[in-house]
Order: sequence, then structure tokens, then C-alpha cells
Amino acid sequence: MRVMAGSQGWSEDYIREVISSATPEELSFPSESCDHSDHIVNLALKGHARLAADHILHKEMRGHLEEVIGNVIRQLNLLFTEAVTVERGGTLEELKKRILVCARAYEVLLQTALNLIGFERKIVGFSEEEVQRTLEKIKEALAGWERLERERLLREGHGAAPIASKVVEEILEEMRKVMSKFYRAPGSMVARIAEEISDKIDPDRVTSSFLEASEEQIRGNIYYRMAEAGLCKFGNDYALGLRWLRHLGFVQVSTNPVLAAIAYDDDPSLWEGYKGESLCPDFRSLVEKHPEWFRDPESHGDEIAAAGTEVSIWPNLAVFRPIAIASGMRHGMVSLQLNPKIAGDFERSLKDALKIYMDAWDFLKRYDHYLLWGYSEMEERGRPNMVFKVSGSSPASIELTRVLESLGIGTNNTVTFTVSQEVSLILAKMEGRAEAVKKGIPLTTVYETNMGGRLDDHIREVQAERLLKKALEGRTDREEVLKRLAEELGAWKDVEGKETFEEKVRTICSRKYLRPLNKKPFIAVLAEAGVLGGSEEEVAEKLALLENDIGCCGILVSKRVYEVFFSPENRERWLRYLQSNYGLTRSQAEEVIDGIDVLPASKRKPMETLETLGCRNMTNTEFPNHQLTVLLKSREPGFKMDDYKESILRGLDPDVVRRLTETWDIRDLFVSAYELTPELAEILEDAGIADIEKYGRNGLKPEEWGRFGSTEKTMREFSESYDRFRKRCVEFVAKVASET
Repeated sequence: MRVMAGSQGWSEDYIREVISSATPEELSFPSESCDHSDHIVNLALKGHARLAADHILHKEMRGHLEEVIGNVIRQLNLLFTEAVTVERGGTLEELKKRILVCARAYEVLLQTALNLIGFERKIVGFSEEEVQRTLEKIKEALAGWERLERERLLREGHGAAPIASKVVEEILEEMRKVMSKFYRAPGSMVARIAEEISDKIDPDRVTSSFLEASEEQIRGNIYYRMAEAGLCKFGNDYALGLRWLRHLGFVQVSTNPVLAAIAYDDDPSLWEGYKGESLCPDFRSLVEKHPEWFRDPESHGDEIAAAGTEVSIWPNLAVFRPIAIASGMRHGMVSLQLNPKIAGDFERSLKDALKIYMDAWDFLKRYDHYLLWGYSEMEERGRPNMVFKVSGSSPASIELTRVLESLGIGTNNTVTFTVSQEVSLILAKMEGRAEAVKKGIPLTTVYETNMGGRLDDHIREVQAERLLKKALEGRTDREEVLKRLAEELGAWKDVEGKETFEEKVRTICSRKYLRPLNKKPFIAVLAEAGVLGGSEEEVAEKLALLENDIGCCGILVSKRVYEVFFSPENRERWLRYLQSNYGLTRSQAEEVIDGIDVLPASKRKPMETLETLGCRNMTNTEFPNHQLTVLLKSREPGFKMDDYKESILRGLDPDVVRRLTETWDIRDLFVSAYELTPELAEILEDAGIADIEKYGRNGLKPEEWGRFGSTEKTMREFSESYDRFRKRCVEFVAKVASET
């Protein structure tokens, strides 16, 4: 039965419903395209506009961009004109197809324009003249289509442009998802940008005003400006919002069990019905390929959880794929954390890594078929733009790092807080990469995470506990004091169920309730006991200074690790060391060194980014709410970006280090995090590093890594998050099994 489209067919409500409910069509394999413009048009019309737009981001497109996009516009313009000028009549299905032709034409040109406005054009190497001429053509085409749409709908009784408006709205809604279910003040930068763009959209010129506002937001953003100036590279510590961040110059993404779970909360379509990045499966479609899980899902729990993590990661690989290819795997790397429950088991962790890597290889070979269609066959397809997050929680991480690197599989060491951990693991990276490069295996960029904020949190918590216990020493009313303090800090609900004095103190002194240290209720308790001074003013002053110093601990570790390996004088010494100890040529040694980046992470304040910027061997990875605090900081009067150039090489106030190592009650913790071990000092001395004594020898040894407080707390959090995510995935499989 043919259901005819009446006059209500072109209504705004129907148009919005059609676009919202549309799903991408399955792609034929091999591709049926005959040239680049045909390929882009075919992908777009099948609902793969972002993949189509990314197809232009290739070095072989340089010098041909304007011509190819002109041909795309020619083809789409014919189809768009036909779709909106056909008179009434036809079936609802035919009307739906016409609406989708228009929507997908809009989307592919908008996404292409964002790629050319964004930092991607610089990675690919397009000339500014070629980009500008192409953008002018795209904007003219979009404006023309919008006029045609308004004329069409004017004949239907209203002159709006609901198709253009809905396409723009969906782009903004994708941005608003970031941290939508995981709120942390002040919210995410990407979501804030979406609101600021939305405020500037003119309903009478939707696409033009959207692109104008987007260009203003992209090129005026502090991250874009820092990336463009070469001050540093940046990564995202979150699984969503990557396409927009790519426009801003972000070149890396990190995930862990916490973030993998959050991705499903922010974007529930990952469970089923996902229609984001092309060719990326949702969890249901993957589960349905494994009927062996149905009989007893729990027995396959770890395998199922790994599959769930892959589903959250594949879209990340797809978003960063063009810049990974264009940069020869120097940019666009996706960090995936291995199962934290088996972090100390070398054999099981290696097995898991190889399984995931091969799965990624299979996915990307198919994805690259479309992304790289028509480009040189000399270019390898399928190599994952992926590095594995290896937890530095046990000595096993050293060998696992070395072996993965030797296979050309990059690593990003995580759960790393101390100089001795990070120096040990960079040395393992060097050894593995030296083995790989001698075999001719191309290397990728790899990372050494410094979880500075988590180190600061642990040191602060320990210091607070020591101060509070000292204040309560000998007091017969200590329980009453604890209760009053807990109530004033808003912690009583968590404290009242604790049985022991130690548990109560630990809860009150946690980051959740006592960051910063200089909160009035805490000041009052210490002053009453004469701890840190005799008056509240004196205690407040000392706590403010202590809070400032503790907030520098993670930054100081990052600066020291960077200095050891990548200061200009030490970098040259390590190049000679690699040549001498591993028999490398100069160019091979440079390839080994150049691809290792220090990765400051887990930040709490803008200074942790701004004081760790470096033009080489540095990538700062940012949580979405931290990105916003940095953006807002950059908008303050008097802010000068150039003040932070090469800040990683600049020392902090020497009095801070002096107080941390000599004065404060947590000097034992700071020294263990800030110094080398005797064994590491010997290796550095062999490499010719000067002034070894300043690095000390009281740092954590590998056998002590797992017992360090920051490690214990982080691994507990990651393991608990992994267990919760595993449970959710197993329950979903059981649900699918019951329906089949």
C-alpha cells in the first residue's frame, strides 16, 4: 500500500523526526566509488558524512582540494535542487529520501568546513590559500541550499530552514553530551562551546552563522592557539567530544575503566542503536556475534568487559584516524588501559594486549578501506593508532612495556606518580623501541603519564591526617570534635557509619571534604590545639602556604622527569647512549627519543597545564572540566600565552622544594616521589647525565611501587570501576540472551 505524503509532509516536526530517526546505510565492500568526489558523495548520501568529510584529510589531496570539493558540491547541488523543487505528491518514503538527501548534503559540507577551519588542515599540510578558497565555495553552496529550502517551505506555508537547523542542532547536541551524565564543576569545555555557538546562530542564516561562530570558537581557543604556536601537544582524558577537540588541535585520547563506563552513561547508544562514527559497532551487535556467551555470561565476564571497552574505543580510533595517517602515527594515538585486575601478571596482560590489538587491526583495515580509498597503495592499512596503558603498579610493568614497544606496539604508562617509576619505564621504552627500530619497525608516539593531581591528593590527605591526629592527641572529647568537624565539612553522612577512629579521620581528610586544606573548620580545630600556630590567622596562613606547596608536587615530578631525559643537554647524552649501548645510528636514536612524550595528567588547576608546556616530547592530557578552567583562565585580563613558552624547563620557586623536602610533615612522601634510586642513578651516570647528586637516591624501588599510597588508591578505584563495568556488560549479555 502506497502511503501518500500530504501537505503535512514538509512540516518541521516531520522533518525533525525523519532526521533524528535516520540510520546509516550499510556500506558495500569493496567500495563502488569511481573517483574521490564520487566517493565522498556516496558515503555522505548513505549517512556516513563524517567519514566522507575525513576522506579529504590526506596529504595526497594537497593541491586538489578545491577541485575535488567543487565536484562534490556540483553533484550534491543537483541532488539537493531536485529534492526540494519536486512538487507535492509521492509517497512518504520518497519524501523521507528527499529530506535525507538534503540533510546529508548539509552535514558533509559542514563537517568538511569544520575540518578545514580546524587544526587538521595544518597536520595534513594544506596551504591557507587553498583552504580559504575551498571554504568560500562551501559557504556559498550551503547558503544557496538554505535559500532553496526556505523557498520550498515557503510554498508549504512557512519559510524556515528546518533541515539545516536540525543538522546544526545535532552537531551541537553531540558536543553537549560531554560530561552530561558525569558532572564536575565547572562542566566541560566542549559543552560550553556548544552553548556559546548556539547563542550566535541566526535563524535567518543558520549554516553561515554556525560556521562563523565555530571559526571564532576554534581559532580563538587557547588550546588551538597553543597548538598552532607549537607550545605543546594536547590530549583528552575522556572518551567523548573528540571530533571537536581534534579541530582544536588535540592529538591524543586516554581512557581507563572509569572513563569507559562513563562513555556508556554519556552516550547510551553505545549499548545499542549507535549511529555516530561510521562502521563502529554498538555493544548489542557485537554480543550477537558471540552466542557462546549466552549460556553462562559470568564465566566469560572478562572477555565480555574487554569487548565492551572496545566498543567505547573504536569511535576514538576512527575520529583520530585521519591525523594518525597524515602524521605517520605521530599524532592521533588512542590510549586503552589493560585490565587493572591483572596488572601484575605479565603473561595475561600481554595476551590481552595482543588480542585487543588484533581486533583493532581487523576493524581499522575495513575502516581504512573507505577512509583511504583511492590513495596510494604503498600506505599501510589497518595499523592501529593505539597505545596500551600499562599500570606502573608492579615490576611486571617494566617488562611488559619493553616487550610491547619491541613489537612496535606503543605504551602509555599509567598509575605513575614518582620520578623513579617514570624514569624506569622510559628506560624500558627506550630499550624496546631500540629493538624495534633496528628491525625496521616504524615507531609511534608513546607516553609516560605523570598523574600529578593524584600524587598531590595523596600527599594532602596524609598531611591532613597527621595534622588532625596531632590536634586530637590526648583529648578525651576527640569523638565530639570529629563529629563537629565532619558536620561542618559536610562529611558526617559518610563518617557516622565508620567504626574506628582511623576510618573517621581518613574520611574527613579525604580530597572529597578537605581540598583545599585551609578550610575554616579545619583551621579552627588546629588552632584550638595549637598545631601550626597559636591563632586562627597564623594557622590559616601556614595552611595556605602548605596547600600551595602540595599543589606543586606533581608539577615538580613532571619537570624533573622531563629534565632527566629531554632537556637540550640531556637529550643529546641519551642519543649517544642509545647509539653506544644498542648499536643504533643517529637517525634511529632520534626516532626512539623523539616519539616519547611526558604526559602530565589528573590535573586539578590550570597551573598544572600552563607550567608543563614544552614544544617537544610533551603532551598535556586534559579532563573536560579542566579544559574549561584553562579556557576561562586564558580569558582573564592580563593573560599572556607566551609567558608559558617552554615552561616545562622553568623551575618553580626553590623555596617550595626546600619546604617540601625539609620543613613540612610530608617530606618523607615527597622525597620518595621526587628522587631516584641508587640503581637508576647508576644508569644515568653511565649515560653521562651531569650533577647526578641533585636527583637523590631515596626514591621508590619497583618492589615498592604497589605499596605507595597513590598507587593503592588509584588501583582500588580502577579495579572497582572495572568490576562495576564488567557487571553491567555481563548483565547486558544476559538480557540479549533472554531475548533470543
